[in-house]
Amino acid sequence: MNKVIKKVLFSVLLSMGGYLVIAMSLTLFGVSSSEPDEADTSDKQAGINFSEMLIDYSQMPPLQSYGTRGEGQLQYRYYSSDSDKVLILLHGSGWHSQQFYPLAKFISEQGLAQVYTPDLRGHGVNPKRRGDIDYIGQFEDDLTDLIIGIKQDSPGSSIIMGGHSSGGGLAIRFAGGTHGQLADAYLLLAPFVYYNASTTRPNAGGWAKPYTARIIGLSMLNNIGIHGLNHLISIEFNMPPEVRNGTETLAYSYRLNTSFAPRDYGKDLSALTQPLLLLAGSKDETMFADKYQGLITKHAVNSQKTQVKVLPGLSHMGIVVSPDVRPVIKEWLEGL
Repeated sequence: MNKVIKKVLFSVLLSMGGYLVIAMSLTLFGVSSSEPDEADTSDKQAGINFSEMLIDYSQMPPLQSYGTRGEGQLQYRYYSSDSDKVLILLHGSGWHSQQFYPLAKFISEQGLAQVYTPDLRGHGVNPKRRGDIDYIGQFEDDLTDLIIGIKQDSPGSSIIMGGHSSGGGLAIRFAGGTHGQLADAYLLLAPFVYYNASTTRPNAGGWAKPYTARIIGLSMLNNIGIHGLNHLISIEFNMPPEVRNGTETLAYSYRLNTSFAPRDYGKDLSALTQPLLLLAGSKDETMFADKYQGLITKHAVNSQKTQVKVLPGLSHMGIVVSPDVRPVIKEWLEGL
């Protein structure tokens, strides 16, 4: 073999070996959660205020199940209505379908839409593997299977994909994916767009504790087709003890956490050509609510069908449970 070729091959192998050593080191030993930079101390928050979620859930609809292409069935709650609109609401990180009870009840009782609130895979009362899924992108497949089932039961219905916080990020991801056109409109409530988006406070205001080094290492491994360590935990959540009841999900694997956020939020938002309503509260602890308009304006393709509103005085959870949000959503749904 030519000496030059040998030298090139040796250099390539050496580089690949170094790349693998770095990636594996970060993955296996990078388990310390990151903290905001000193420059960001003015934005440090105490985390999300969950006190608004301490309400009576005794009258919630029971959990039902639907089949998926993946192993096992997944659960959801259904709020019936005479409307031919169907709203699917995706919960945020750490939580499950329970969080939408007041809003979903209002929407269904007002005849605005039928509402489905799924417990995303890896979440809920008794998931098979809490905080983990089988592969990156499985959430989108699960949602597609849910929509297919809904369409079989209500062939003439229009589908509205909605989500809060990370659930809003998943809705954006879904819009930019293979099946994004299955939804006829999108409703985003204080969506988590991406960790480095202009709308996101450092570490989501103290809510999220990412294993930054491990995430980098696993991203490096995935870039060269190595997925065998994607089950490792890559992020934890700071949920206060007083709202925990055993159904919360306080840590995510790399593959679940990756599946909860847009792939490329600019491209995914640009693919969202359907009517869009984005709502956030001015007192949001995790997001910079005043940054949403600029972000959406930059990437929105169909600005005439896009509305962004910041509601005064509402917190991150208040944008879901506060009565103040309901008239805005009602007007939008009636206008679709």
